[in-house]
Amino acid sequence: MGLPTKLSPFMCSALLFYTVFASFPFAITSADFTNLVYKGCANQKFQDPSSSQTLKSLFDSLVLQSSQKTFFSTTSGEGQNAISGLYQCRGDLTTSQCNSCVKKIPTLVSKLCGEVIAARVQLGGCYLRYEIAGFKQVSGTEFLFKICKSDQASGSSGFEEKRDSAFAMVENGVKNGTGGLFYAGTYQSVYVLGQCEGDLGTGDCGDCVKSADQKAKTECGDSISGQIYLQKCYINYSYYPNGVPSITSSSGTVGSRHHTQRTVAIAVGGLAAFGFLVVCLMFVRQLMKKHGGKHGDYY
Repeated sequence: MGLPTKLSPFMCSALLFYTVFASFPFAITSADFTNLVYKGCANQKFQDPSSSQTLKSLFDSLVLQSSQKTFFSTTSGEGQNAISGLYQCRGDLTTSQCNSCVKKIPTLVSKLCGEVIAARVQLGGCYLRYEIAGFKQVSGTEFLFKICKSDQASGSSGFEEKRDSAFAMVENGVKNGTGGLFYAGTYQSVYVLGQCEGDLGTGDCGDCVKSADQKAKTECGDSISGQIYLQKCYINYSYYPNGVPSITSSSGTVGSRHHTQRTVAIAVGGLAAFGFLVVCLMFVRQLMKKHGGKHGDYY
């Protein structure tokens, strides 16, 4: 089917609408940070029936706070039936995104674990964990979970050196940066992210991330990407032989990179829309001159 020989104002408007909105980055969605990564469930169920309500009160409190803070811990109930819990959102999420992430977890806990005395659910952008009073405590550097991509960087020039330099960068970043125990950035061809639980000091956070980095080396080896989760921190890294495929900002944070990508896309879309509008107006003006301004010629 050929293109129309006459272009009406309505068609101009429709095409302008398509040009503008097709330029916006709709691919950036909440799915990235609300996907399930892993779950850990205690084997023992609640013995006291009232514990179910105590846990619900805990969840309600955590979800409420997640609309205001990216980290929060609290305790519901008293004595042996008290339940302590917390959530931690990734440092580059807004409070709105944090809330969207955290509020998905209570339902997942119920679905994946049932009414157990302790559980932890990790999503892409946040995690929530809780435990009943007296539950056995573990070290902050206790190894919990790993994801190592099967693709190997064996033979890639300087992979180990670049990865290790990126690990050193994230260790220093969580200690010395302004991201609040969070750091993300790139070193040459390696993207790296580190996040600590909000009640850690900067020194302890750096030590935890260092332990995660060392675990990544032993557990993932030459994998081109990996995720290592410890009790109080986690790291992600990815190696891109042809360069990290996103626009980085001076701060190097994920949020800033996404913001930059959105800004560039909007600017490009705006310029394209403006150019198309000029073409439409010129075309309509020519038709008006040609046909003496009779509106019937455009519909």
